[in-house]
Amino acid sequence: MNNIDEELVAEIIQKVLMKQFKEKESKFIKKIDESGVAVIKTNTVKPEKFDTGKEGDKVYLKDILTLEESPRIGCGVMEMEESTFDWTLKYDEVDYIIDGTLEIVIDDRRIVGKEGDIIFIPKNTSIKFSAPEYSRFMYVVYPANWDQL
Repeated sequence: MNNIDEELVAEIIQKVLMKQFKEKESKFIKKIDESGVAVIKTNTVKPEKFDTGKEGDKVYLKDILTLEESPRIGCGVMEMEESTFDWTLKYDEVDYIIDGTLEIVIDDRRIVGKEGDIIFIPKNTSIKFSAPEYSRFMYVVYPANWDQL
């Protein structure tokens, strides 16, 4: 027992604890019935940093259904704060604004959605996603593997 490197043991324990903390932090409440019907407690979903390709953007998202749970249609929660970025959708998308204001900019035209509004964006549309202040919204995409297209 005298040959145990205490610093190494402490480092390993710290790594394990940090991993468990991060896993707990990224989880949210989701209950799936054996039929496949699911309920997600949206207020427990904590989106994670999303790389828009533009430094300084504050954009976060979290898919809430896996491809195993829903292989055809995807769903998640996105948050944006004082950010605008270019995006071309290779999929159909419906956005339901939970909080704040979401703007879709197409050729200098602004489609503005506020809390409770729904925005539909068809496949192959080039836009700018924009949140002048803050936006939290649920997205539904078809097909489900939107991030692989």
